[in-house]
Amino acid sequence: MKVAIAGASGFVGKALIEELLGHHDIVALSRSAKVSTTPGIEWRSCDLFSLLDAEKALQGCDVAVYLVHSMRPSAQLTQGSFEDFDLIVADNFVRAAEKCGVKRLLYLGGMYPEDSPTLSRHLKSRHEVEELFTASKIPATLLRAAVILGAEGSSFHMMVRLVQRLPVMVCPKWTHTRSQPIALRDVVRSLHHCIDASDTADHTYDLGGPDVVSYLDMMKMIARILGKKRALVPIPFLSPELSTLWVCLVTGAPRALVRPLVEGLRVPLTVRPGHALSIPGYSFTPIEQALQVALDRYEEHRQPLAFQKNPMGSYEVRSVQRLLIPEGLTAAQVAKAYMDFLPTMRPGFMKVEVSGRWVNFSWSFPYLRLLILEYSPERSWSHRQLFYVRGGLLAQKTVRGRLEFREILGGKAVIAAIHEFKPRMPWFLYRWTQALFHVWVMYKFGLYLKRPQAVR
Repeated sequence: MKVAIAGASGFVGKALIEELLGHHDIVALSRSAKVSTTPGIEWRSCDLFSLLDAEKALQGCDVAVYLVHSMRPSAQLTQGSFEDFDLIVADNFVRAAEKCGVKRLLYLGGMYPEDSPTLSRHLKSRHEVEELFTASKIPATLLRAAVILGAEGSSFHMMVRLVQRLPVMVCPKWTHTRSQPIALRDVVRSLHHCIDASDTADHTYDLGGPDVVSYLDMMKMIARILGKKRALVPIPFLSPELSTLWVCLVTGAPRALVRPLVEGLRVPLTVRPGHALSIPGYSFTPIEQALQVALDRYEEHRQPLAFQKNPMGSYEVRSVQRLLIPEGLTAAQVAKAYMDFLPTMRPGFMKVEVSGRWVNFSWSFPYLRLLILEYSPERSWSHRQLFYVRGGLLAQKTVRGRLEFREILGGKAVIAAIHEFKPRMPWFLYRWTQALFHVWVMYKFGLYLKRPQAVR
């Protein structure tokens, strides 16, 4: 089969390519273009924030594997939550797979207790993305993992750095929460099995190794394997916020990565009875062996945990806001309401004119066109409406800058998103003027949608 892997350049994606090589033809998706010299691997450039890119990337594929998470920023300025970024890219992936005739979908997400009333934002996001896959017309297999132990894994890197750098370590309450980690080799073997076994379609499996341990247990094991004596002091009153600050200071990892992981460890993450994946003739790796394998390759794959920023002068903006809408409202109606709403704004120095498919943000006196949007009926449907940025004094000329309104979660909400917008203003000035103005406009529009007469 031809198997597409979204997130192929990540640590799970690279291991999955090695696992599948020689068994299936691989289409590896990455934002940056790569040339493969290995037979059986085709790299395709794909920005999953673009539905058009996703459709091109999945052409001719039989199976599509989704390994993407959006906790890392995708532009120099990102306005919005990682939950909404996750929804956009996953929604594009599923819609593109349906259009391209993909026969099977596989999603590797996070384990979470379904009966817990206090899920973290990170775990709630995993659940929302699952909803997109289960609602798809394509048979989907969902795999949930708690902690994946691999030399390039962020959670593993943070544990190793804590052990290496702190002779005396304070251990907050969350380090005692029990989970069921799984070795990277077992994860990719599970994915391979589900790709081959058609009877796993439309099923959800929990992936976990044979041992149930806490982060504290794992750090003790890492210290023992490294031959380091470490004093671990329990601190039950350390809050998630203080824990996040502590981990960031010691490991150098960014808050945007650490905070969701810490929050997600407030509840036990173990395999549910009856939901374990069983692979005939295969046994999952014990925890100490999994840690040893990851540590053997740790120095080889050691890398900064800090996010990499785009170079100045070529920056892009991605801004996403989730708008709660009345039941039964479509994205097409929201886009129509947006064009009705804009001329009602009276910020004093600006006016907004709507003429047919064109929207002009203009300076009142002297008259100057600041931003020009064009509605694109060719790339719009009732559930998704698209506007392209066509010019104006505040925008660099680009055919990819766009604004979209997209229904999510079965019509419970609409996401308003700006993608690949390149401002003409100096960067520091843009951040504190135009960027904030856009967020204010969307906030006011959200209030406008709640009016009974807003949508006609």
